[in-house]
Amino acid sequence: MRNKGIPKILVTGGAGFIGSELVRQAVRRGYEVSIIDKITYAGDLKRIGEIRERIKFYKADICRKKLIDEIFSVEKPDVLIHFAAETHVDRSILDSQVFIKTNIEGTYNLLETSRKYGISCFINIITDEVYGEIREGQFTESSPLNPNSPYSVSKASQDMLGRAYLRTYGLPIITLRPSNNYGPWQYPEKLIPVIIFKALNDQPIPVYGDGSNVREWLYVADCAEAVLQILEKGKVGEIYNIGSGIERKNIEVVKDILSLLGKPESLIQFVKDRPGHDYRYSISTKKIEADIGWKAKTQFEEGIERTIKWYVANIDWVNTKLRELKKYWSRIYG
Repeated sequence: MRNKGIPKILVTGGAGFIGSELVRQAVRRGYEVSIIDKITYAGDLKRIGEIRERIKFYKADICRKKLIDEIFSVEKPDVLIHFAAETHVDRSILDSQVFIKTNIEGTYNLLETSRKYGISCFINIITDEVYGEIREGQFTESSPLNPNSPYSVSKASQDMLGRAYLRTYGLPIITLRPSNNYGPWQYPEKLIPVIIFKALNDQPIPVYGDGSNVREWLYVADCAEAVLQILEKGKVGEIYNIGSGIERKNIEVVKDILSLLGKPESLIQFVKDRPGHDYRYSISTKKIEADIGWKAKTQFEEGIERTIKWYVANIDWVNTKLRELKKYWSRIYG
């Protein structure tokens, strides 16, 4: 998207893992940024502490349409970057209702409000999981969507709803499908933070099935940089995959982290596989490289070392989040 001057940005989920990285980078680039975040278990204002005085923050649920309308009427954003979502596959398997409500109904509210206020660009953040699994080769932006979990189905719905508003109402949508992100500040229920924490405490590390499932790993700072470059250079109506080309089996990721921490592989504990577990994700980034000039910078070895160092230095934050997580699971299982 090419605008004269610097557009005013409203970021949903701006206190989340990827959203907060985007906000930090955008502020450093000189953008005027406002944030909407419900501050659920996964949101944390500490993530944006260093730039808190340079942004506007609204604690709000995107499912509350009237409140979202009020925020738009005050902020009058040029661009909406929509990160807010329920994201954890395991949680969606246990209870999919909140995923349907937030990821679909919440997105609908934002689309309607964006249409009302005539924003110049709506950047819809999806996930590579909407493609489903692929045994060989890579998904391109024109590959059909074939989601397999309640989470990925809700995100595919978000994706298609955005593109429907583009086609039906002419709402200026750009659709982004990033691969698995990792890095500092990730909530410690996701694979890499779980491995790091448990290894540091010499606890058994659960690995689904035989650990052969393959994911494409993208360092969070690279992902946020891609979103900002698409904001500046992308074309309305287009879809862009955001990936690194770095694929690892889950068991390889576990062993890499154990090796870096000097911990034994005997900590690995294979557990019953996740229902409907996709075998492999892999996306082509030829389009974003050609059209935007973006390519991931961070190799996995470099990114995982940075990530481990951050978690070691911020173990108190991790412990606080894990206490909250324990309370959540105790409510689920009694």
